[in-house]
Amino acid sequence: MRIDQLVPAFHQGDAIGDSALHMRDVFRSHGFEADIYCLDHDKELAGEARLFSSFPPPGPKDATLLHYALPSPLSQALTRLKSRKILIHHNITPSHFFSPYSAEMARIAHIGRLELASLMPFIDLGLADSEYNRRELVELGCRRAEVLPLFVDFRKYEKPHSVFVHDLYRDDRTNILFVGRIAPNKKIEDLIRLTFYYKKYISPLVRLIVVGKTQSLPAYFQSCVRMADEFYLKPEEIVFTGHIPDEEMSAFYRASDVFLSMSEHEGFCLPLIESMIFDLPVVAYDSTAVPFTLDGAGVLFKRKKIDRAAELVDLVVRDPELREKILTGQRARLQRFRTADRESVLLNFVAEGA
Repeated sequence: MRIDQLVPAFHQGDAIGDSALHMRDVFRSHGFEADIYCLDHDKELAGEARLFSSFPPPGPKDATLLHYALPSPLSQALTRLKSRKILIHHNITPSHFFSPYSAEMARIAHIGRLELASLMPFIDLGLADSEYNRRELVELGCRRAEVLPLFVDFRKYEKPHSVFVHDLYRDDRTNILFVGRIAPNKKIEDLIRLTFYYKKYISPLVRLIVVGKTQSLPAYFQSCVRMADEFYLKPEEIVFTGHIPDEEMSAFYRASDVFLSMSEHEGFCLPLIESMIFDLPVVAYDSTAVPFTLDGAGVLFKRKKIDRAAELVDLVVRDPELREKILTGQRARLQRFRTADRESVLLNFVAEGA
């Protein structure tokens, strides 16, 4: 039996690509013929994936998995296959977030959602890494949708961190951390507003650290930079790191006092789990997949009141008893996440009827 995976773009360090590689290795370790096919890949990954132009037609006893995050020719190709068809839903940010900054990004997101819905009659099984994503599939008409816990390589978090970066930022300031690409759904502007309030009304010794790609949507990033300037936040009070190596990201997690998310759309939000790994307390706006990923851990707030959110952040940072209570809950959640039997779940779903 063949179990092939289709990935539109296969890039090094990309979460979807990493997930596909792990799944392929799981399939191969259990005796299945398994490969990854893509439309494009980084040259460093030439030995890990094949171009879709060389994809041999599968048979009725085979399974084909499409990792769906963007519209692509692979979607229409999947509908014509004779194999069992499985879609892995990585979520698509709704187009209205992009509309003020990029008509093209808004168009792609809109088409992506329409294309996803059009695939539902052809899909035998939909897999989602969160209950939020699973519910989206059901709403779109997926006949069978299940949750497959996200595959996370915990080994990379055990590697040495950058001592230089850690020591540079571990000073007298309260470090508020957010990790994620600079995109409108992440609501970086709300993080900036909160930092301004914190600086003016709570303590001038504060720093917002935003770790993530700044070029995903340049117009939005520039609007955030302008806002920071308008709020008179100095370079030592707000830091956009851009894309950085793992050892530096680990250093920022270790040097921070709290992880804060104001995001209004997440399909899973891996940085919440990463914060738990580094024993960093989480404060987050209750939105989309966030409560499912936290699963009772961290601190959620349901209304975006900047003053109250800032006071809450300060309370989590300053109150040792509260902080320890939060961390105890996060450790329990992390243990549940670590011990989930992902491989067995994956094999049971994908290899049915083999």
